[in-house]
Amino acid sequence: MSPAPVRVLLADDQDLVRAGFRMILGTEDDLEVVGEAADGDQAVAAARALRPDVVLMDVQMPGTDGLAATRQVVQDPGCAVIVLTTFDRDDYLFAALEAGASGFLLKNAVPEDLVAAVRVVARGEALLAPAVTRRVIERFAGRPGRAARPDLHERLTEREREVLVHVARGCTNAEIAALLVLGEATVKTHVSRLLTKLGLRDRVQAVVFAYETGLVAPGAADGGHPPG
Repeated sequence: MSPAPVRVLLADDQDLVRAGFRMILGTEDDLEVVGEAADGDQAVAAARALRPDVVLMDVQMPGTDGLAATRQVVQDPGCAVIVLTTFDRDDYLFAALEAGASGFLLKNAVPEDLVAAVRVVARGEALLAPAVTRRVIERFAGRPGRAARPDLHERLTEREREVLVHVARGCTNAEIAALLVLGEATVKTHVSRLLTKLGLRDRVQAVVFAYETGLVAPGAADGGHPPG
């Protein structure tokens, strides 16, 4: 029996944009568009009623904007948000990540990137393009450092700390497995456990945590791989 398709909700105030996304995603057997919303309030209501796996969320919408809607939608642990915008602006990027988005994608991305983004986030991973990863690092490198949290670090095993360092450097599970000579499933288990122990939602928060607490120093990242 084939697995159930990933359920996707489209939230954008432009009819043509939603129609385009629906057309792109509708060609994929493993993806299903279950609803649409034209503003943030509709997005929140639709997410609660339809319980999608992934919401594609525009930023600028009338009434409640996409960032405020994202904060409400992610209260449901079974729903992830990819923020989509035409504006490649740092204030939107960091506001989206702080609101709880699991990914950030520009609307000028090619259709294949959109499809891949939905699949990545639906797997419980996080999506940041390499350029976005570098900007996250630069942003947190420029902030006054938070005090290290040894109480939390001590709750991780040595292997989990190693995995967290590589996550912060932007490595995928497959790349971490190769670096540490582990099975990919084992790496996935380590990632899941360290997120739980540290009270983090996803890999995006793990990257931020690692830099804010000094586990990884700015400049240590290779900048060549997106988390995921």
